[in-house]
Amino acid sequence: MDLDLAQVRAFVLAATELHFGHAAEDLAISQQALSKRVARLESTLGRHLFDRGGQGVRLTEAGERFLEPARQALAAADRAVAAVLDAHRPLRIDVWGHLYAPMRTLAQVAIREPRLEPGHGRDLSSVIAALLHGDMDAAFGRVHAPLPAGLTHRLVRLEPVDVIFSTEHPLAHAPAIRPAQLRDSVLWTPGPLHRLDFLHRFAEAFGIHDRAEGTNLGLDHFLADLVVDPRRFSLLPADVPLPAHPAIRSVPLVGPTPLYAWSLLWRDNDGHLPLDILVSAFVEEAERNRWLEYDPLRDWLPERQIRRMASMPQPLPQRSFSPM
Repeated sequence: MDLDLAQVRAFVLAATELHFGHAAEDLAISQQALSKRVARLESTLGRHLFDRGGQGVRLTEAGERFLEPARQALAAADRAVAAVLDAHRPLRIDVWGHLYAPMRTLAQVAIREPRLEPGHGRDLSSVIAALLHGDMDAAFGRVHAPLPAGLTHRLVRLEPVDVIFSTEHPLAHAPAIRPAQLRDSVLWTPGPLHRLDFLHRFAEAFGIHDRAEGTNLGLDHFLADLVVDPRRFSLLPADVPLPAHPAIRSVPLVGPTPLYAWSLLWRDNDGHLPLDILVSAFVEEAERNRWLEYDPLRDWLPERQIRRMASMPQPLPQRSFSPM
């Protein structure tokens, strides 16, 4: 039988999300249209792929068997199209975490690779959707679990984080600060804290219970709102250049020093040659600048898996990569 790849793609996204509404949003179609595609696929196969009972959406046994081969079929189709149409196009790479200025790192690495076409994802979820749809070849930002099957990521930089606050903050004139000293301060975030994984985990790890949320309208706006309350603080990578602002102070964090983990993310078995070049360039730059140094007695990382990765040497990439 011949499979309709649009129907297969709808099934894979619905199976990944286990939520028809979210999968429909990722495909930019209505939930009704997605349900019709899945129903037609089930009719073609003569099997129910989902159990839509009162406990939410679950894969049936047939759906579980079909999922991985379906992903492989979509990947093969994407590679076939790329081989014909995309042999000479630039590598499309999404970046996210814009307040933390990911382009600083990407530009430093990509200076030797002119065939990049950067995009600007809203967050990790939107970036994942763009990768799975084939709209992007790779992405760069902070990755945190869980990731759907079919994607690979590689840790490429661990960046020390400073605390920033008003010069009126009680700790503003300290030469360095321990995270535990911020417990009586107010964490200022550029959006809902539950959507900002790094800041959320930092607050939980160091017992910071007072939070205030704003809107991410750029660094200047973020800093202007930060100084409204002298008890507010936030975190920024130490290398982020701050605009001239007489009321803002940046102080190193020690004991431990939080590290912001930057990763490169891409689809498994992607055959786009510039991706191999970019991964190799990241590996070389990380070695040259000691970007992956990590000492568990000195540093803090929220992700248990990344802590393990950071403590191990990472070899130069081969033609295919194992998920991390």
